[in-house]
Amino acid sequence: MKSDENNIDFENSIGPWLGKTVKLVDYFLQESFSSKDLDLTKEQMVVLKKLHDKDGLNQNKLAFLTLRNKSSLTRLLIKMEAKNYIFREHSNEDKRIKNVYITELGKEVYAKAKPVIKNLMTTMEQNISSEEKQQIIQILKKIQTNFCSKAEHI
Repeated sequence: MKSDENNIDFENSIGPWLGKTVKLVDYFLQESFSSKDLDLTKEQMVVLKKLHDKDGLNQNKLAFLTLRNKSSLTRLLIKMEAKNYIFREHSNEDKRIKNVYITELGKEVYAKAKPVIKNLMTTMEQNISSEEKQQIIQILKKIQTNFCSKAEHI
């Protein structure tokens, strides 16, 4: 007889529900961008937002802020440069460092994408009370803290 110690109750575990929800949000976000003729991905939107908030970030700082490793960020930035959403320049202080800037087209795309994000958030929070919303946020913060404390020991 096999032991049940390795069985996981996926229907009553947070991970699978969190994963399914993230995939649904990603799908509807991409569909919403496409329906508005926005040639944009979620990852590119995150970069545009960070640059909109603080233009001229260096790539290392941008990688940290977007929770990406340096090589995947570089690949993403190359695609964004090809779309003329951003441009990169070597730092005046250290030529090994590249600073990233949002272009006028990038600003336009970001401005067009903001209402799409707002609409997605409205859909996501539909039928959820403000108390439930705060509970969800607190639970997600706890989950993040759990992983951050584990990461300190790796």
